[in-house]
Amino acid sequence: MVESFLSSRPRKVAKSFNHLLGVLRRWFNWLVMQERLGQSPLRLKPRRLTGVRPPFLFETDQARRLLAFTAQLPDNPQAHQRGLVYSMIFALCYGLGLRVSEAARLRLQDIDWDRCVLTIHQTKFGKSRLVPFGPKLAARLKDYLQQREAHSGGLELEQPLFWFGRNKSRSVYPPTVSRAFREVWPKLGLNVPPGVAVPRLHCLRHSFAVGTLLRWYREGIEPKDRLLHLSTFMGHTQPSSTAVYLTITADLLKEANHRFECFAAPLLKGGMS
Repeated sequence: MVESFLSSRPRKVAKSFNHLLGVLRRWFNWLVMQERLGQSPLRLKPRRLTGVRPPFLFETDQARRLLAFTAQLPDNPQAHQRGLVYSMIFALCYGLGLRVSEAARLRLQDIDWDRCVLTIHQTKFGKSRLVPFGPKLAARLKDYLQQREAHSGGLELEQPLFWFGRNKSRSVYPPTVSRAFREVWPKLGLNVPPGVAVPRLHCLRHSFAVGTLLRWYREGIEPKDRLLHLSTFMGHTQPSSTAVYLTITADLLKEANHRFECFAAPLLKGGMS
């Protein structure tokens, strides 16, 4: 009966089939834990994922070009200071690893200037979290608000940080931010390696995660001791969710290889016993 149900669902893509399979598996496991069933009747295995391409990862200079080019986007009748708004959102996604929906929903009252902390309210998995930011991003945020106030007048704490039009109470719609990204990136002259997916807005979040891991390697920090920190920072419930973002790159392999060489050097000098 379970197999008939799964085969009757129009799940042609392996990822969506595996998602449905995972939901059923967790449900049956819960029934077993509650002693409603003696064992799970689910015997099917996940389908093999094929054709999954790694995300495009923005290097620092590429991210700077993205922000600079985005800042020059022209206004339109429905969106004044369009480049200013989108470049600030992209900076938050790249610099703090925020989801686009998290950045778009920010309000002025979510910024704690004294502690340099953003409050992200009720995001994915129904969690809220605190996200600290550094002095460079703080300066960028303050400059953004000064330009918005100069253009639109005084701002209230309960107002969205990002909006268009006369209605300052309505946050910018995340899909419009994605459309702006799709408008900009082809004009940057990026070299997309073979086998890598074309850039999309979520790649900025991937770039943040990989960039953080690479920085830990170069600073001599043990990544496994900090992975839970990164998972919490990005709003994940467990490190396995964060691992999806940690694409292995040539730079990461180089740093990991260097660390192994330092570890193995004394053994090689002493000879094998």
